[in-house]
Order: sequence, then C-alpha cells, then structure tokens
Amino acid sequence: MAASPNPESRNPKPGSSDRIAFIGGGNMARSLIGGLVTRGVQGDSIRVAEPVEAAREALAADFGVAAFATGTEAVDGAGAWVLAVKPQVLRQVCEALAPQARAQRPLVISIAAGITSAQIARWLGGDDAATAIVRCMPNTPAMLGAGVTGLYATPAVDGPGRAQAEALLSSAGKTVWIDDEAKMDAVTAVSGSGPAYVFLLAEAMEDAARRQGLPDDTARTLVLQTVLGAARMLTESEEPPAELRRRVTSPGGTTQAAIETFERGGLRALVDEAIGNAAERGRQLSAAND
Repeated sequence: MAASPNPESRNPKPGSSDRIAFIGGGNMARSLIGGLVTRGVQGDSIRVAEPVEAAREALAADFGVAAFATGTEAVDGAGAWVLAVKPQVLRQVCEALAPQARAQRPLVISIAAGITSAQIARWLGGDDAATAIVRCMPNTPAMLGAGVTGLYATPAVDGPGRAQAEALLSSAGKTVWIDDEAKMDAVTAVSGSGPAYVFLLAEAMEDAARRQGLPDDTARTLVLQTVLGAARMLTESEEPPAELRRRVTSPGGTTQAAIETFERGGLRALVDEAIGNAAERGRQLSAAND
C-alpha cells in the first residue's frame, strides 16, 4: 500500500542522522513516540513503518510523524532504528532491511523480547562486533509514562548512542543499564512480565473481597487504591519492602494472620519459580526464532 500523503514534506532532507525510524506502530511504539513528542522532539523527525492503513493515518494525525507501509521506506536516511515488532517476525523484518543497514550503519534499538543482539546483527547482515545495537525491555506502564526499561548496549554503541537510547526510553519511565546481555532474560521476567503479576494479585484480592461479602465496586476500589498506595510507598520511601511490610504487620494482628498464610503456602518459592520460568521462556524464544 502507498505511504501516507506527502510524507517527505514533513521530514528533514535525506541522510539526516536526527531521524528516528520506528519499525512497527503498535502500543509501545505509540507510547515512545508520544513521550518523545511531549519532550519536544519534532514529529517531522520521526518516521514509522506500520502496515495497517488506519493505524498509519492515526499516527500521522496524532503525532505529526511520517507513516509508511514498509520498513524500507521508513528507515531511509534515519540514524536510529527502533525495532518494535513481535519477536516472531523480527528476523523477516531485519532481513528485508539488511541492505539499508549495511549502507546506513544506524543505531539499532530493539524492544523484542528474547532476541539477542547477535541474532539481530546477523539478520541485518552485519558483524556482531561492529553493529551498534541496544536491546531494551520496557513494560506496559510505559504507556502511562510510568514504565521501567532495562537496556544493554553492544560494544559498538558509543557514548552518544547510549545517550540517545536512554533518552528515547526514559520518555516512557525510568531506565537501568545491564552490563551482561544474558541478564536481559531476567529483566524480562521481573519487570517486562511483572505488571501481570501485580494484576493477578489484584484480581485474586478482588475475588476474595467479594467472597467476604463486599459489593463489586467496593471490592475494586479498595483493592486498586491499596495497590496504588502501596506502590507509592515503595517508590517514595527509602525503606526496603521488608521493612515497610514489618511496619504494617502488628504482632498477633490481622495482617500477621494473612502474611503467615502466604508464607505457609510457599509464596516466596512460587514467585522465584515463576520468574525463573519466565526467564527460561525468554531464552527459548531466542532459540525458537534463530
């Protein structure tokens, strides 16, 4: 399908290193683009590849970006490429972009879970040691500007490249750098998948509240505000979680009765096993898509 009408009229001249190309225009890409625009990045320096015409039109209308049907159009002249597609299709996407990657030598920023920098470099037709790649694992609260992202940079990424990647991802929340790429699967398991763990706990608490006779709306309000308030205490206090828990747990009280039930049920071991399984699934994704 054709690109959005007259996209080039909204962009710098070809070859501008200030251009950022997003391959994929889904929710995470929209969050990052929105964060960049909010921070003052001009929409005319952002190019997006999105195969769905309605989504392309919405991106152009909402952010003033140039939206294209294909990645080859979007990356033309861009100094940084953000790979924001599902892991299962990343190889196909990269191989289609390989000639331009070799010619342009961009900074490549990937948010695909479980896909290693070596795989991306190989699919782009480059040398592992010479291809500048930053692997990132944001999480869904990034859509509210409240996310956290783990980042790993290959040796080919210079200081400005690291700064650019960090600026991009910090538009959606906090960032942390990881020095060993093998640990990115643990980042995925803890923070990438982590919001679902909190949602599951909230779901279980709501169900339990209703079984105790509370109306649906009351149960929901009590649980949501409790989760929100606890999260704020965790982030705004300098105390570790164990100390905050201790302060709420009066000896012989109601909280202690609940905490002892969690401990007898093996909550800690279950969480450890769950995160271990999530990390292992990340490694499997890498192998399955190689």
